[in-house]
Amino acid sequence: MFYTRKGDQGYTDLLGGRVPKYAPRPEAYGTLDEATSCLGLARALATSQRTKDILIAVQRDLYVMMAELAFTPEMQQKRYHITEEHVARIEQETDQLAAEVPLPPHFILPGDTVAGAALDVARTVVRRAERLVVKLAHEGEIENEQVLAYLNRLSSLLFILARFEDQAAGVTPTPAKQA
Repeated sequence: MFYTRKGDQGYTDLLGGRVPKYAPRPEAYGTLDEATSCLGLARALATSQRTKDILIAVQRDLYVMMAELAFTPEMQQKRYHITEEHVARIEQETDQLAAEVPLPPHFILPGDTVAGAALDVARTVVRRAERLVVKLAHEGEIENEQVLAYLNRLSSLLFILARFEDQAAGVTPTPAKQA
């Protein structure tokens, strides 16, 4: 069965309580779910196996993060937890790609390749998720600073990964400002 009939009144279950579907936690992990789907589209469109492998790892990390956010503060546990190692891995990926992909000295417009554009869309959804998670942290709802660091670094990784896909296609980024 694909439905539970328990959400018809606008409530959803957290691991440790029931809240309105528009509550900050479901909003945050729902946006992460949206980001994961955008990353899946980007992965399906990517031309590089390297990009696909990086995105699979990120999607799996985001599932861990969604589970972590679904636990109320009283029910927190360590099994589903974003760690310094998760953050270090995407920092390393970003640094390696940045060493290989020259970036133009100006803002660019997304859309030079289908894969790059899909990664840029995913990046903007991740940035929205980051804002929602930062709000949870500032309100004392989550304490794991690695979640914030991960999302912050992830948007940088997705930006450079989009440029990597553009470069692999032989495309020069389009400047945002007309010459």
